[in-house]
Amino acid sequence: MSKLRTSASAPITVQSEIRAMSVLCEQVGGINMSQGICDTDVPAVVMEGAKAAMDAGFNIYTRLDGIARLRDAVAADWSRRNGIPVDPEHEVLITSGATGAFYCAARGLLDPGDEVILFEPMYGYHIYTLRGLGLEPVIAPLEYGTWALDVDALRAAITPKTRAIVLNTPSNPCGKVFTRAELQAIADIAIEQDLFVLSDEIYEHFIYPGHTHISIATLPGMKERTVTISGFSKTYSVTGWRVGFLIADAKWIPAIGFFSDTVYICAPAPFQHGCAAGLELLPPSFYTDLAAEHDRKRAQTVAALQDAGLTPHIPDGAYYIVADATPLHGATAAEKARDLLARTGVAAVAGSAFFRKGGGENLLRFCFGKRDADLDEACQRLRSLSRA
Repeated sequence: MSKLRTSASAPITVQSEIRAMSVLCEQVGGINMSQGICDTDVPAVVMEGAKAAMDAGFNIYTRLDGIARLRDAVAADWSRRNGIPVDPEHEVLITSGATGAFYCAARGLLDPGDEVILFEPMYGYHIYTLRGLGLEPVIAPLEYGTWALDVDALRAAITPKTRAIVLNTPSNPCGKVFTRAELQAIADIAIEQDLFVLSDEIYEHFIYPGHTHISIATLPGMKERTVTISGFSKTYSVTGWRVGFLIADAKWIPAIGFFSDTVYICAPAPFQHGCAAGLELLPPSFYTDLAAEHDRKRAQTVAALQDAGLTPHIPDGAYYIVADATPLHGATAAEKARDLLARTGVAAVAGSAFFRKGGGENLLRFCFGKRDADLDEACQRLRSLSRA
């Protein structure tokens, strides 16, 4: 065998279905509802804070765990909202996006060969990262359609090699918000089996009426075994800035921080200041208005999908909708997504990207975190299906 080859962990398919649809959408000048780009306006105080930091010379490496200003702001904000004190010096790590937080937490806490449980439908980055690190993803399916936690399926997925559970709430792709009862069931199992929980909560501010976001770390016995992951990409519409964070027990931060330093060095310095300004200066109404704005966009997109005959599963949170793709042409979800793009100029993601092989083939995922004009046009184009 030639020594000139890719690694054993390199994917056979280099480009994800999400990025593939984004490329195809760009080629035809379509409207991209496939990728969670979140192209709405950046809050002025966040943008001005980053610019001021650049002008003030904050353009060099920061400490590996991030600037004190942002760590203080993250700890204060999380403590205020969750009622649990957080030590900004020892329990907060600023990372290169929430994805960087997830990667470094998995690298710092888990060993190759360990099994990690994910709930299905699942976010592809989680499973790709675990596989790339030599970890073994084990799938625990949620109840199809309702996306309710199946406790029996979770218990059946656990083996002596299980080390962690990955939680995503609100979730990508289906917008599920795990209830307190569901989180307590997960917590009970994690404590009983002595497991870590890696809780990706990047969409924590996108919560719709009738639902409440709860961080599993706030449940009894869970703070020491939970790594809470979030960031600013979605909340402040700065997906390209790559500023995230994690909160964990002080004994885990050095190991996670080592890999964050090794792989990323630090999150971009001036952008850390911009995000800190957001936490410091934006009023609570900003976050409630953000949720209300996206609730309106959710309703608009749900109505358009219903009119198009693409029956949606209405999400509890986040800014994605999975919908039934039956009216579209194609044997697979990927073919249906391309049919939709060809007929309407609207890009969506094949539901199969979020399921094991054979699953999600009759679903598409739509992102409604779009500017109003783009979303209006996308909804108008979707409705054209009903007239075809």
